Amino acid sequence: MSAPIQGTVAAGYEPIRSVFEAAFDGAPSMGAALAILVDGEVVVNLYGGIADERDGRRWDEDTASVVFSCTKGLMSLLVARLVEAGRLDYDAPVARYWPEFAAAGKGAVTVAEALSHRAGLSAPREDFELADILDWHAATSKLAAQAPLWPPGGGYAYHALTHGWLAGELVRRVTGQSPGAYFRETIAPLGAEAWIGLPRSRGNVAHLQVASELAALWEMDASKAVAGEVNWPYRAMTLGRALPAALVTSDGGFNDRRVQQAEIPGAGGIATAKGLATIWSAAVTETRGVRLASAEVLQRATATVTEGAPVFPAEPPYPRWGMGFQLDSEARRFLTAESFGHDGAGGQVAFADPRHRVGFAFITNWMRGPGDTRGTALVDALRQLLGAS
Repeated sequence: MSAPIQGTVAAGYEPIRSVFEAAFDGAPSMGAALAILVDGEVVVNLYGGIADERDGRRWDEDTASVVFSCTKGLMSLLVARLVEAGRLDYDAPVARYWPEFAAAGKGAVTVAEALSHRAGLSAPREDFELADILDWHAATSKLAAQAPLWPPGGGYAYHALTHGWLAGELVRRVTGQSPGAYFRETIAPLGAEAWIGLPRSRGNVAHLQVASELAALWEMDASKAVAGEVNWPYRAMTLGRALPAALVTSDGGFNDRRVQQAEIPGAGGIATAKGLATIWSAAVTETRGVRLASAEVLQRATATVTEGAPVFPAEPPYPRWGMGFQLDSEARRFLTAESFGHDGAGGQVAFADPRHRVGFAFITNWMRGPGDTRGTALVDALRQLLGAS
């Protein structure tokens, strides 16, 4: 390993450090961080490796990184707060808050269906360009006008990027603030370093790299169209021409500063591990004097809405979702069956656990694909220490 592991581990949590160190095996230019809070207190805060392989900059405590779909969990938390405040209703049509969304037969799509990947808008029918994802109005207007890919509510497909604009426009319509601004206002009392739309003044962001096996997998996905049919799951990731197949290139995709500064709430969140874990801790227990959501609204928000095989064929195991929150499943093991949060492309894992009052975040710039056990091994080690099941 070219850069040492740094940080702190509370008494009793020492085995976590060994598992974190093992995550770097075979990846000399990898950087990563892990933060765990229990009962609102930091018990693990580890970081190390390389933040930017181009100049050898080390990953330090303040290094932030793109957390990809972990951002969906943060957006789902914002929506839950608005439901708790009576400003949104999971059972109401999206069009109640966003009238233009009723176009092309979507008038009956509910907030719950939009959040749980059932709206029929997992991918665009017409190509998005890079300019579209940098322009909030352009992205949301295109989705509002689009006819669904399948009868809404009749099945699901993962809304890899479009989910963020659906949830984010709901937030914008009822608060009058962009989702990034409302997010920052919400978490400000926590002092957590996390953004949906990176401030221009914020540096020290990790440079993302894609492991060869993941790049090969995504390139293979690009060729899976059969007899001229569109590969909708692949299109959900790239949005047509807006993003590269592997989501990043050396200076493109989510390594592009313009993309990082845009509000892309389906995958564009940027955070430190400690910031992300602090937010999830505050979702289930008072943390720095803040509780972000009540147990009552979270019980509703984390009830299973979507599970099983999707509309477009995919290999099991299949994920499980509530009102936008990813839930514990064979596809993504969290701490207990009550845990909720969201993972992210390349190995990111972030969640809360109400039973053990845990906030957890593992982030990395070394993106791996199927078979990646780094985050899972860390969760397993924590489960063993806590005697969780």
